[in-house]
Amino acid sequence: MPHLHMEYTANLPELNADVALMRLNNALMASGQFAAEFDIKSRAVKVESFKVGTALGERAFVHIKLALLSGRSAEIKKQLSQSLLAVLQDLCEWPANVEVQLCAEILDIDRESYTKTAFGH
Repeated sequence: MPHLHMEYTANLPELNADVALMRLNNALMASGQFAAEFDIKSRAVKVESFKVGTALGERAFVHIKLALLSGRSAEIKKQLSQSLLAVLQDLCEWPANVEVQLCAEILDIDRESYTKTAFGH
């Protein structure tokens, strides 16, 4: 725990997903909310088919969903969301001719029903 999902539109050629995930993971560790770096699991999905609104101008988005075990305060969730958004803002040069929306949301996973096991080190 936590699980981070990043979706981003294919019209953002400067966005390096591997770099983004590492920076996001580092921001999560720096928050002090997670005991071990190997608990953070992140993934990125490039979205090839998408629409943003109804206008004809070119638009794009990067959307972060961070799923956490339930029990954290609204203040901590807000801090995590703001931290992730700050990382997104500084990831790359965003295209000047594309309207880009960056967003982050925090989701609770029911602590009582979540199960996990690990193998190896």
